[in-house]
This record gives sequence, structure tokens and C-alpha cells, in this order.
Amino acid sequence: MLKTRILTALVLLAVLLPVLWLNHAPSFTVIVVVFFTAAIWESFRLFNNKQALVVALFWSAAFVYTFFFGDGLAQPSIWFILCVAIWLIRFVPALATGLPPVAGTGNLLLSLVYGVAIVGCFVAVMALFNHSPLFLLSVMALVWIADVGAYFSGKAFGKRKLAPSISPGKSWEGAFGGAIAVLLTAILTIVCAPSASWLADTFAVRLQAQWGWPMALAILALIVAASVVGDLFESLLKRRAGFKDSSNLLPGHGGVLDRIDSLIPVLPLAALIAARF
Repeated sequence: MLKTRILTALVLLAVLLPVLWLNHAPSFTVIVVVFFTAAIWESFRLFNNKQALVVALFWSAAFVYTFFFGDGLAQPSIWFILCVAIWLIRFVPALATGLPPVAGTGNLLLSLVYGVAIVGCFVAVMALFNHSPLFLLSVMALVWIADVGAYFSGKAFGKRKLAPSISPGKSWEGAFGGAIAVLLTAILTIVCAPSASWLADTFAVRLQAQWGWPMALAILALIVAASVVGDLFESLLKRRAGFKDSSNLLPGHGGVLDRIDSLIPVLPLAALIAARF
């Protein structure tokens, strides 16, 4: 399983990194549309929508029309503010209060709200890419580092369960380990930036340059917390639906949603913060 997981990750990076490195907009557009369609399809499956594929294709067509042929990116901050509000008002409390029954209007409405959050995530992907591919990658890397740090810290030190009824494998020690990994990486990046000019336009460096060390570290900690919330919320959805993974599209990893669940709250938040730079 680990070998398959690593192989799939390498294939994904082999596709994504050249597109970002070459700043090739058409290829990036294809990747965004494919991943958005897969994520929205998996999302509606978790909400027990019997027509998940049809609904996902409709949403994908609307997404393409709005953001690639329309002026949907004219005011992207509206999406970012909406997404941050959705997470604060609806999804974070759900980790404590639970989800509505699968059969009912509450579930349908929640599925639409989560769909909006996924849209906002991909709008943030495009906005951050338009800033620069490296800037987008620097935000995504924070989530990946937090995930890896949490995994190894949890394996080594995990004793206190973070949310046993939602995701028994996650621990407070793992969460703190992920946060420490992010903060140490960010500090190293900021310290090295003066002698490595290519680091100047990365999220952590711009953050520290704009607001100083205390605020930068606090925001980075908030980013890590948001990534944990995104992961836990998708776990809550899967547990209610009785799914181990959101799909089997990515061998060894599950589905696209399993790979981007932490990014869904993080990217709109990061893009909203970056708009102040």
C-alpha cells in the first residue's frame, strides 16, 4: 500500500510540477477542471446523491462557463470571504454537533454549501496561480508539510486522541507536530530568502515582510488549524456515509477529495490574506 501511495504521489507531482514550473495556463486549466469535476462528484457521493455524476457534470460545466468564459474571477475575494464564513459558521460547529440525517432537506442544503466551499477552493487555486505558480505551490506546500509532520509525529508520540468519534487515528501530538513542522519550514524559508531571491515571492516570506514575525507565525498556525478542520470535516462526511475513501480514483490515496480536503478551507483563507499584501 505504501509503495502504491508513493508511486501515485510521484505521478501526480510529475504532472503538476512541470505545469507550474512552465507556467503553462492551458495545461493548468485542464488540471483544474479535471480535479474540480472529480472532487465535486466525490462530494455529492458522500451526501448520498444518487445522481452524483450528473450533478457533478452540471456543476463542472457551470464552473467552466463562469470562471473561464465569464467574469467570475473579477471579484474573487467575495468567494474567499464566503468560504471563510461558511467554515466558521457551519462546518467547524458541525465537528461538535454532528451532521443532519442523510435523508432530509438539511443534508441536501449542506451538500450544496460544501459544493460552494469546493468552488471557492478552486477559485483560490486560480487566483493564487495568477499571482504566480510558485506562490500557489508555497501555500499548498504548507498543507503537505503539516500533513507529513502530523503523520510522523502521531506515529511517534500520538497518545491523546484529537477527535476519536470522527477520526480515531488523529492525535493532538500529531496536530502539534504538523504545526511545528510548518513553522520551522516557514522560519527557514524566511531566513534564507535574502540569499535565495526565488523565495521572495512565497507565502511565508511575503507574510513576514508584510506583518512581521509574530503575526506571520500566528497566521501560519491558523493555516495549520484550518487544514486539520478540513481533514476532520471530510472524515465526518465519510464516517456518516460509511465510506473509507471518497473514491478509488487515486490508487493508495483514495479519491481526489481525500487529497484536497485540507486545502478546501486553507486556500480561500490564504488567498484572502494574500489579497492584503
